[in-house]
Amino acid sequence: MVDAEWKASYSEAIKDIHGDCHFEESAEMLRRLIRTKLLKFTDLKENPERFFEAHRLLLAPGRNSDREGSGFGVRFTVQFNLFAGSVLGLGGPEQVAELDTMQEKGTLGCFCLTEKFAGVNSGLVVHTTATWSPERQQFLIESPDRGSVKNWISQGLTASRAVVIANLCVNGKFYGPHGFLVDMRDESTGELKPGVVIEDMGIKTTANDLDNASVEFNKVWVDKSALLNRFADIQDDKYVQTTEEKMRIEIIGQRLLTGRLAIAEASVIFAQRIFEMAREYAENKPCWAPKGQPQPMLADMPQLATILAEADRKLSSLVQYNFAVEKRLNSILRENAIPDAAMVEAIAVAKIKSVQTAIDLTDRLRREVGSYALMASSGMQSVAWLSMCAFAEGDTRILMQKLARDSMKKFKASSWTDTGKEIVFGTSAEQQEMKFRFLLSRALSGAASAADSSRLWNENWELVYGLAEAVCDRYFAEFLGEEKVLSKL
Repeated sequence: MVDAEWKASYSEAIKDIHGDCHFEESAEMLRRLIRTKLLKFTDLKENPERFFEAHRLLLAPGRNSDREGSGFGVRFTVQFNLFAGSVLGLGGPEQVAELDTMQEKGTLGCFCLTEKFAGVNSGLVVHTTATWSPERQQFLIESPDRGSVKNWISQGLTASRAVVIANLCVNGKFYGPHGFLVDMRDESTGELKPGVVIEDMGIKTTANDLDNASVEFNKVWVDKSALLNRFADIQDDKYVQTTEEKMRIEIIGQRLLTGRLAIAEASVIFAQRIFEMAREYAENKPCWAPKGQPQPMLADMPQLATILAEADRKLSSLVQYNFAVEKRLNSILRENAIPDAAMVEAIAVAKIKSVQTAIDLTDRLRREVGSYALMASSGMQSVAWLSMCAFAEGDTRILMQKLARDSMKKFKASSWTDTGKEIVFGTSAEQQEMKFRFLLSRALSGAASAADSSRLWNENWELVYGLAEAVCDRYFAEFLGEEKVLSKL
């Protein structure tokens, strides 16, 4: 639990934060917030409840605030989760200790993972290289081609430091993606370091108080201490694994997990706020009625009353699910452990369903409230912010594809006899997942090659996403019970 005194102090510190400003002003607001130390860079491990509560408070603004849909929430989680959190999770003791100094200074950082040609696969493709030079006792970080340039890096224009994910090469052998703490700018002058090339991604449809940049590394030399060395290090010019846990992309991706859950909670809070304002308006907006008939309110219109009730049920269920997932995750974060596959999936489900549901509900609401949807006071102008949530920290469609593929790996084709007759499955979430596994397996059975299998997978995309939705339902049933499965609400 988070104590009331801290919540009051933090709420006071963020009350004037807004999104109606240039990104430089937004960056300065974050620097000031960092220096208050109300939320520490180490709280992700030492006090994870406070970490998540800070996000919720930041993204639950007052009625007259213009913070809804701003980019500050993304800037905030990039700083505390992706940047500082990566140092905390991947760094050795000396590097973690450096977080205190960075907090004193209000140092801004960014997370350079996604590359141009990786597309929505995000960090699954890393072509940036970090080559160890025995002669210089340094790493050479390079973007070997345009496709390897880091892309859509939030806070990339204002950050002075970065956690850069690069493919580590030692003595001609590549060891896969590793994290490096890199100085992008001279913190005193603001000048870019030699070889660091940054370009503004341009004006966006939403959240322009957040700077997004492409970042290229053109022969950037960094010291040996730049390698975040909790899991691996360079000793006597050789690559050395320092823990039983082998360094791999899933280790780096731990911060994407905490980010996904924070985004899931933010999406639900945003949607709840939009519906809260719309409900108040609709309950006080009289509508026409024939002479002599009672005058109804807009909220009484059946189509609007239906969606308001549906939103109450679904958003409430999402709040409960996200909280249950967060509670389990907090225990893992305190132990500085690696979440297992089930926890990874539970978090993916939180993001998928929270964002999808928020987008669907707010879009339908907008079509039912008439001219109110055009008013700035409705918050509807910020609904595009939810689209940003859909692809941040792992595109929801890619996450669904992974849920479906992992579910299919558990399918035992030999346990089924396809007689050509219809097989009747139960209505439980688990039975529905089995149903989609069976149907998809039957659709893919004619594949004669890997290319053929890929083609059939794409052709049967509706079954693929149907299976993913069934997996989501199973997790809701496991965490909350069958009565809380979203598709049944």
